[in-house]
Amino acid sequence: GQRLQLLVRVPLAAMGEVDFPRRGPGYLDLARADASLRNAATLWISDNIELYEGEVRLNSPQLVEVRVSLPSDKSFGSYEDALAHVTGPRLPNRLELYWNQGLLDALFEYPIQSEGSDFSIHPRLARLGLQVLTALRFLPPGGATRAFEFNGDPGLVRLDPRWHQAALRFVESGFFHILDGTDHLLFILCLVIPFRRFRTLALIVTSFTVAHSITLIASAFGFAPTALWFPPLIETLIAVSIVYMALENIIGSNVQRRWIIAFAFGLVHGFGFSFVLRETLQFAGSHLLTSLLSFNVGVELGQLTVLVVLIPMLEVLFRFVVAERIGIIILSALVAHTGWHWMVERGERLSQFPMPALDAALLESAMRWLMAVLMLGGLVWLVNEALQHRMQRRRQLPREQRQDQSPD
Repeated sequence: GQRLQLLVRVPLAAMGEVDFPRRGPGYLDLARADASLRNAATLWISDNIELYEGEVRLNSPQLVEVRVSLPSDKSFGSYEDALAHVTGPRLPNRLELYWNQGLLDALFEYPIQSEGSDFSIHPRLARLGLQVLTALRFLPPGGATRAFEFNGDPGLVRLDPRWHQAALRFVESGFFHILDGTDHLLFILCLVIPFRRFRTLALIVTSFTVAHSITLIASAFGFAPTALWFPPLIETLIAVSIVYMALENIIGSNVQRRWIIAFAFGLVHGFGFSFVLRETLQFAGSHLLTSLLSFNVGVELGQLTVLVVLIPMLEVLFRFVVAERIGIIILSALVAHTGWHWMVERGERLSQFPMPALDAALLESAMRWLMAVLMLGGLVWLVNEALQHRMQRRRQLPREQRQDQSPD
């Protein structure tokens, strides 16, 4: 109807600055605790939660009920049980409960215009502790429950986002992930160092983008392994890709081979992107595919930004500071040195996981991925043949034109 109810449970220990009345060796004095509990619920919870109806922030809520619960209480497993618990009988005043072991449960009510509005929340609860994990459930009138779980301050959370709101959030997430990801930046640097022309880089960067988009989408739809050893394996392979690309720069490379290698390593980096999205995809609402594509758009925009900055810097470096070939070797050696240390550290972390058991499930998964790799390999071969044919045609055209212009 015209009310939005917010049920919150917070450990009392997270609000240590509040002077809760105590008795004996530190027991919470439940008979005199009501005023302190209401003060804590207002200062630490409702004052740090911003709720929006559409784009309008809701007014301060009414604190309907507040109470202390035992740490063993499981009523917040569902909204109905939590509401019945918070509005039901309180703990007996004679209960001996240490103040920092209890839980504070509160019920707030906000006046709203319509239950069909778009609601958003900004829970600024990070100040409750050094590390704050928030589990959030949103129950719209239709019956479908939206579940969220995040660390610290997630910013403004659209509880049931429109497609363009989800797209904008994930474009921003992809863009800043590239700028914050040191390993991905070093890999892009290895791509750029020997080929500093946008036309030459277009094929290489596009192949990398297409590849990481494939594995990112596949992982989001549940086709990636879920074993604990898989993330450290991917992180190790990302470090291997940096070392390999840097060494190839030192030895020498060409565009035809480089775009294929960029595609292969792009498949690995796509799984790395998916680990970042595991927590973020909960903010996509019902727009999973839109959010995935938007994240890839953000990654591509981030890569283009990096290229726009790197290419002029490298041109200046190789023109005025150091000879091009020597500069390529020096920069690639520095990148290889960093990637080697990452590879060793991540390899040691990976070695701590036991080898997966060779069972039917593992064989089935391996066969499925082998089929996918073979299909992708065939596609890459066809594209490479088409590119080589096109380049041969370009080389033949000037020769044929010269022959046509020669005198009989």
